[in-house]
Amino acid sequence: MKTYELIEHTADIGIRVKGSDLKELFRNAAAAMFDIIAEKKEPEIKKQAEIKIKQKADNLEELFVNWLNELLSLSATKELIFSGFQINKVDKNTLQAVAMGEDIKNYKVNTEIKAATYHELKLEKSSGGWQAEVIFDV
Repeated sequence: MKTYELIEHTADIGIRVKGSDLKELFRNAAAAMFDIIAEKKEPEIKKQAEIKIKQKADNLEELFVNWLNELLSLSATKELIFSGFQINKVDKNTLQAVAMGEDIKNYKVNTEIKAATYHELKLEKSSGGWQAEVIFDV
């Protein structure tokens, strides 16, 4: 089941993502971003790298954008595609997580995402959990 949907946007790509809590929202947003970026070439599992990520921010919106952009930066510098995300702690100012990734050679890259942006960014809590909308610069 997809936990996100694409949002129409003129030159960039947007997603609307949901989660029952903040941990699930951050995890689903990261998974959606890498789902857009690449698809696995072959089903067999290769050796995965685990990278610990810690973020601090002034507010939840900044933390959300920083999280996605940190993953993009790590993906580019370490030549990994992330496919698993363990969120150990998240509140309005801090995030502690582990991202699991595989060598980019195991994937077909479809779209290069340069950055998650603040343009039309929305994070909302509702009775059913959390929802976010974010636009990616491609």
